Amino acid sequence: MNYELIDSGEGRRLEKFGDYILDRPDPEVLWKKTLDETEWNKANAKFEKVWANRDVAEKWEMSDEGIKFWARLAPFKHTGVFPEQESQWKEIFETLKNKDANVLNLFAYTGIATLFAAKAGAKVTHVDASRPAITWANENRELNGMQNAPIRWIIDDALKFVLREEKRGVKYDTILMDPPVYGHAPNGDTWDFGKDLPKLLESCRKILSDKPLFVLVNAYAVSTSATTLANTLQGYFGDLGGKIESGELTLKETSAGRLLSTGIWAKWSSDVIK
Repeated sequence: MNYELIDSGEGRRLEKFGDYILDRPDPEVLWKKTLDETEWNKANAKFEKVWANRDVAEKWEMSDEGIKFWARLAPFKHTGVFPEQESQWKEIFETLKNKDANVLNLFAYTGIATLFAAKAGAKVTHVDASRPAITWANENRELNGMQNAPIRWIIDDALKFVLREEKRGVKYDTILMDPPVYGHAPNGDTWDFGKDLPKLLESCRKILSDKPLFVLVNAYAVSTSATTLANTLQGYFGDLGGKIESGELTLKETSAGRLLSTGIWAKWSSDVIK
């Protein structure tokens, strides 16, 4: 992917997204910067409380393994692209390839994982509570000429949607999710990771097919460890056999080679996956 973590330190990240260099805050970065301010001052945009020094296009194209997507300066320092998930996108594609799987992607945001799943031949239900996020994901779909891909776009609260799918008897072979720490649904309902994730996983267990493939959960800015997240998945999916894996989502600097932890993940996988 045309991304680079150039440097990090003193609460900041210096990153290259496609053609543009961005300076963004990261409170977990406690160490010193490696590069001097001359290099950091080359940033095309810097986020403090808002984006400043914006010398970038309104949106610009990026790509990975043949899947294209738009990056832009979104509120709250994001770009719509999480490059630390790159290995997961490839794994999603390779696992789902030629399996005609039914995939549910919750808190699906700009839809890059959705597109990798659809490229593999899966039918995807893409759920997010944010209309702008769904619009962005559709722009990514159109950028790839995948207008006819079997993707359902749903603006809804994730937990309530899953509960309705259970009542309808809909089953999924794979479930992906990127739940936030806190969130708000269109109807004003709130999401709290600590309280609501167990409820969501319990409901997701009930809509898995008879031959499920995997369940993948990513989490950012939570106090929960990857081990705790893995133990939680074990409690809901362990009876299915298979295996539980977990770890940190990381990026590697080019300046000093340090690994920057950006979040955590845990995954349940069926024994049928080789």
